Amino acid sequence: MTARIAAVQMISGPAVGPNLATARRLVAMAAAEGARLVALPEYFPLIGAGDADRLAAREREGAGPIQDFLAEAARREGIWLVGGSIPLFADDPARLRNTCLVFDERGERVARYDKMHLFGFAKGEERYDEAATIEAGSRPVALDTPFGRLGLAICYDLRFPELFRRLGTVDLLVIPAAFTDTTGRAHWEMLLRARAVENQCYVLASAQGGRHPSGRMTHGNSMVIDPWGEVLARLDKGEGVAAADLDAHRIAEVRQSLPALRHRRPDLT
Repeated sequence: MTARIAAVQMISGPAVGPNLATARRLVAMAAAEGARLVALPEYFPLIGAGDADRLAAREREGAGPIQDFLAEAARREGIWLVGGSIPLFADDPARLRNTCLVFDERGERVARYDKMHLFGFAKGEERYDEAATIEAGSRPVALDTPFGRLGLAICYDLRFPELFRRLGTVDLLVIPAAFTDTTGRAHWEMLLRARAVENQCYVLASAQGGRHPSGRMTHGNSMVIDPWGEVLARLDKGEGVAAADLDAHRIAEVRQSLPALRHRRPDLT
């Protein structure tokens, strides 16, 4: 069984409406190229807004224009849509959840994952502290799909291999991100390929990629990676789509020739 999968890359700005229009166009482009599962990047609805603007854009679970857009896009194109990440209300009224929602081809929401690891970085004038405004999730999420078992993670989660082990055996990892260009140039590709190799699965990484209106530079390099760590498709910077085929026979071949998953020592975890 093979299935076309696609990562949408964007350069989102601070206004939700134009970002949704861009996402609609790029999702349709991916579907027109035959993709049956499409992933949007982290914070596709807005980047570069102030803390107050991000909090104002929060939605209640199950209701809001961003969630309506995702459901409608999945239903209209007849695809499974991994909704990058969007801001939802948190338990703490002063914070938000950075949440990835998955919709099936009927537009039904079938999974929710809240980002568990919150990015912190300080180098010169470049500083980030997600914990100041984001409430961390607490539960790894994997689900069965027509394309195999799918595991979810968001951006900074990529640096924590123990999260991916908690997902169990999966056929595809979908990782929406907005990696900074500084950290992305150093680590993005090597971390993605490592997650593919150690879990012997495909990785679909959908990224923000370029100079945003706020001046922030994101790394881009959305890609599809196979279970042997080979990069099958890549988009460096700019808006667009990176697509390739997920091949179940390739997964089986890699796991049979190098049965590393069977050789794990759970007693060491």
